[in-house]
Amino acid sequence: MPPIAPGRTDRHYLMCEPVHYTVSYEINPWMDKTKHTDAGLAVQQWRRLRDTYLDLGHTVETIEPLEGLPDMVYAANGATVVDGVVYSARFRYAERAAEGPAYQKWFADRGYVTHTAAETNEGEGDLLVVGDLILAGTGFRTDRMAHAEAQELFGRPVVSLELVSPHYYHLDTALAVLSSTSQDPQIAYYPPAFSSGSRAVLEQLFPDAIHATSDDARALGLNAVSDGYNVVVAPGAVDLAAALTERGYNPIPVDTSELLKGGGGAKCCTLEIRAGR
Repeated sequence: MPPIAPGRTDRHYLMCEPVHYTVSYEINPWMDKTKHTDAGLAVQQWRRLRDTYLDLGHTVETIEPLEGLPDMVYAANGATVVDGVVYSARFRYAERAAEGPAYQKWFADRGYVTHTAAETNEGEGDLLVVGDLILAGTGFRTDRMAHAEAQELFGRPVVSLELVSPHYYHLDTALAVLSSTSQDPQIAYYPPAFSSGSRAVLEQLFPDAIHATSDDARALGLNAVSDGYNVVVAPGAVDLAAALTERGYNPIPVDTSELLKGGGGAKCCTLEIRAGR
């Protein structure tokens, strides 16, 4: 019998309202600067996402959006926070380079211990905490050397996973953490997004994982946010929602379609602040 959802825990999130959102450059296959983007609609969808977290009892803080940084809404890329320690992002592309220092300053101003990255990494986009492990994506945005840097900083085992499809350029577009408890960590992922060796690693570590369908993946359904019971997921990920329900989770569809034009969904908009153990 597949594992049942182990239960909800309160979460602490950082988000950035997309008041300056647009697609003015192209750095992933989802982006098309010839298509119209509606910042007003993006704000409406973002507020619905934020309010969903608040309605679920979670804590949401916000960082001031900076003009000229339209992708700052994708807060998950700004840093990785484990046990109260902040590992800053160091972006691959110049268009997003200023986001890393902006997020690091937000944390430093509030008394967090921050570490300036020496290696290229894009925060929780490629570094996902699952139980006592950190799953770390590479292949498009985050250098493998950043995995070693994160392991030394956080003192947790880091498992490198090779991404092979440009549409799933960050780990959080191809893999969702459903439960991060040490006793029963659970994930969902899209196998074709990974190299054969990385698929074998995931199968060994998570034999009961949910395998998302191609339709789920195309809807960016794996860019989901779970509190251990409630899972905020793209409305188009209907197969994933059914699989989550079968496992005892509560899928909550939230439309972030306007933000998908930039290559992000619910998880991209949500940076988790993890306190010390």
